[in-house]
Amino acid sequence: MRFGFHISIAQGFVKALQNALRLQCQTIQLFSQNPRGWKYKQLDRDDIATFKVLRERSGITPVAVHMPYLPNLASCNRELYEKSLDLLCENLRRAQVIGAQYLVAHPGNYGDRYIDEAIERVAAACNQAFSRIHNNVVVLLENTAGQGTEIGSAFSQLQKIIRAVKQNSRLGICLDTAHAFAAGYNIATSTGLQKTVAEFEKHIGRSKLYLLHLNDSRSHCGSRIDRHWHIGKGCIGFEGFHRIVNHSFFKDLPGIMETPQQSDKDDRTNMKTIMSLVKK
Repeated sequence: MRFGFHISIAQGFVKALQNALRLQCQTIQLFSQNPRGWKYKQLDRDDIATFKVLRERSGITPVAVHMPYLPNLASCNRELYEKSLDLLCENLRRAQVIGAQYLVAHPGNYGDRYIDEAIERVAAACNQAFSRIHNNVVVLLENTAGQGTEIGSAFSQLQKIIRAVKQNSRLGICLDTAHAFAAGYNIATSTGLQKTVAEFEKHIGRSKLYLLHLNDSRSHCGSRIDRHWHIGKGCIGFEGFHRIVNHSFFKDLPGIMETPQQSDKDDRTNMKTIMSLVKK
């Protein structure tokens, strides 16, 4: 398994890569724009060109771009839905320019409508985006904790979205450990992890799993509360993560940590911890 972090691009992509190397990342995830806004600046081509050369030399791979927080591909509000679809398309373009292999996206919230209708809207958004943007970037739907009216907390819901997308090869899954745990998949225990793996295989299949978000959870199993925490210090715990990172089902997958960060010390500690759990 290759480990890395979500890295800030506040000082540009080259600086982000330098920060990733300092933290001993083997893989990275980035935003391509301000994650809390709809507007975006054009990418600095010189910065991106240097980033791509240095990334190739460093051996950091794969690179994932994460969608901003505001889009809701499940929304029944036409204006919000269209804005979300446009931003999905723009981030697909930007991911290709950056040289990223994956674009991670949250499915969205169903609001006051039915879940099945929301699932259809997410699939329709993927179909439209793939018909507009022709590239090799794979969109990875991220499982959710199930807070409020979030969809995608159950593997069966993600399965329905995947089945409704025509260009199926351009769609996969990013499995977030904290979200899965909060949604009720008890990956903290040996039995619970085996059941989770079996359910994922049943509904989605290993071939659709491209990326892990390795986050411990401050919230208990089934709480449906999304609270990331430091590796081993939350409710999943050291033993839980030891089983996860050494499980054959997750072999050779990239694992991105989105753990809290007050300083680089937090990231260094989390990297040291996750590396120490890997069987030599």
